[in-house]
Amino acid sequence: MQRNFARLVIVLLLFTVAVSAQKRNITERDIFDFTWVGDPQISPDGASVVFVRVTVNAARSNYDTSIWSVSTTGREEPRRLTSGSRDTSPRFSPDGKFLAFVRSPETPGPGGAPQIYMLSTAGGEAFQVTSMVRGASGPIWSPDGKWIAFGNSANPDDLARQGRPAAAGERESDVRVITRAVYRADGGGYLDPTRPNHLWVIAAPKSGDDKQTPKQLTSGPYSEGNFTWSVDSSAIFFTTNRDPEPYYSTPKTQIYSVPVSGGTPALLTALDMGVGGLTLSPDGRKFAFVGSETSNPVKSYNQPDLWVMDVATNAKPKNLTTAFDFDVAGGLTGDQAPPRAGGGNSPLWAPDGRSIIERYAKEGRANLASFDAETGRMTEVTKGDQGILNYRISNDRKSLVYTISTPTKIGDIYTANRDGTGQQQLTRVNDAVMSKLNLTEPDDVWYTSFDGKRVQTWVQKPADFDPNKKYPLILNIHGGPHAAYGYIFSHEFQWMAAKGYVVVYPNPRGSTSYGQDFGNIIQHAYPGDDHKDLMLAVDEVIKRGYIDDKKLGITGGSGGGVLTNHAVHMTDRFKAAVSQRDISDWANWWYTADFAQFQPSWFKGAPFEDVEGFRERSAITHVAKIKTPMMFILGEADYRTPATAGGEELFRALKYRKVPTVQVRFPNASHDLSRSGNPWHRVERLQHIVGWFDKWLMGAAKPEYEIGK
Repeated sequence: MQRNFARLVIVLLLFTVAVSAQKRNITERDIFDFTWVGDPQISPDGASVVFVRVTVNAARSNYDTSIWSVSTTGREEPRRLTSGSRDTSPRFSPDGKFLAFVRSPETPGPGGAPQIYMLSTAGGEAFQVTSMVRGASGPIWSPDGKWIAFGNSANPDDLARQGRPAAAGERESDVRVITRAVYRADGGGYLDPTRPNHLWVIAAPKSGDDKQTPKQLTSGPYSEGNFTWSVDSSAIFFTTNRDPEPYYSTPKTQIYSVPVSGGTPALLTALDMGVGGLTLSPDGRKFAFVGSETSNPVKSYNQPDLWVMDVATNAKPKNLTTAFDFDVAGGLTGDQAPPRAGGGNSPLWAPDGRSIIERYAKEGRANLASFDAETGRMTEVTKGDQGILNYRISNDRKSLVYTISTPTKIGDIYTANRDGTGQQQLTRVNDAVMSKLNLTEPDDVWYTSFDGKRVQTWVQKPADFDPNKKYPLILNIHGGPHAAYGYIFSHEFQWMAAKGYVVVYPNPRGSTSYGQDFGNIIQHAYPGDDHKDLMLAVDEVIKRGYIDDKKLGITGGSGGGVLTNHAVHMTDRFKAAVSQRDISDWANWWYTADFAQFQPSWFKGAPFEDVEGFRERSAITHVAKIKTPMMFILGEADYRTPATAGGEELFRALKYRKVPTVQVRFPNASHDLSRSGNPWHRVERLQHIVGWFDKWLMGAAKPEYEIGK
């Protein structure tokens, strides 16, 4: 018996070694083979979950989206439901007999727009429901299944021209007359205030031959959102802000109701805060939503809370999570959330209305919790070193469906009972590619900063890590600045480690998931003491003995680019830096970014009021101190941090000073280049970042970064 057992152990060891030998390091191009799951929806009978499957398209220049279904038994492979490559937003009818979804044209352009389609769950081909000029978005079934609400941005002139051929010589002017401080949005281009989003409804057809005429329920110069049906299907609630220039004041929201039969919307309540995820209790008597209470004086960071409020005129909201000092509805920063069709999240009521499930972020983890609807008492629903991305509840409010990401898992769908028990994995969409890769979990490291605050960082090591060797280090800084790294998949960190680097990614002060005070402490001092937190993270890892302290690199995007620029004029310890989507001149950014920061949250006033604050905290002011070779990763359609307010300025100044520097500019790339940009560009971005570190930290030949070569 012992001899047979020993043989079995040897066989198992040999098998393990063989499997391990077949694995390889992750590469930058593996992203082409990744699959993402987004916007899961559980069927009314609880038997299946539909979701949007997102993949890189054949040209590797964009993403395909299709709708798939998987059984909640966990014993079947997912199957495809829709044939289009631009299908999103699946929504079951209340009886489960139909699936409404949005299909966009295969080739985006002026000739077509997204429209609502329906598919019988019994089988057959999908049929078109709407034919709206400027399209239809966000379908929401009424509880009785008779109506579908949706959004549309056509103005009266558009509607008058619908179906009418253009007259000879007629054209729509492309000249923009801009009267608002906020006139464009990163990733969305120039805004058109003449075309706000409005609420429409259409009677749900039974087949493709059952043609119905949509009806407009709201109009005017303001957009509406958060469409929510009353439980008896007689009315729809929505949120809006009827201030034409809302940036002059702190966030505000008005909640209206409008009968499905039409009529003038009635104002229920005006709130001094932004409202997200408006949902109705099962009895229709209360709203739940997520919002950040407006502070006086204004804060840089207002931690979001869970609120409840009666459905009544002039009702006052109640904050359920005042004593809960973590981020309600908060998530984590990674680079592998679904690049398309992510779908939003909303609070999830219990069947009896006595509790509400919502996500929360705490110390680099994002899980679900149940909050008592009267006291706010919190009970964990999910737990673990992970990040919950999307979360939904079944019609009977007894079953949950959600997606989970971890440092070694991009994201898959799970179901569980409402209390979190009975968790079951339904999809394994990336198992084929991941089974070939050497992926490792990061180390979770806490350290004490200069003023006694505890700071968390993660350390991603190479898969073949040897503690007796010395490795080059890359400090990677998140943006925001009010955001958080954590237990979520990052292709970038795994690949840098695979290339032989130890990657250190901290959550310095200003990060979320550590409480209100930790997040807001950088107000009017960003960048500032957060730099000290970052340097101490590097010191903490160096103390462990496996870092070559002569080979240190630093990088970060957005707010991380700000801190990268700040670090290189504060210290010469880094041998190379890559600043991505950065800000080097705060005044320039204030005048040119896509949003107007007219509140004293980051600065005490405008650039001409807080002159010294803007000047002193701008890296361009201190460019004479910078000696570190710098690369700048810039998106040419980035309206959040325009290149002219960031790397373009520092590049020119460093060239003047003959400090080694290079710009890498990505055509048509927005601020979301690293998360949802052109797949080829995402790959090339990674190649250039590591290429710059290979050159300056590893001595690799990189002629593309040399003059005249």
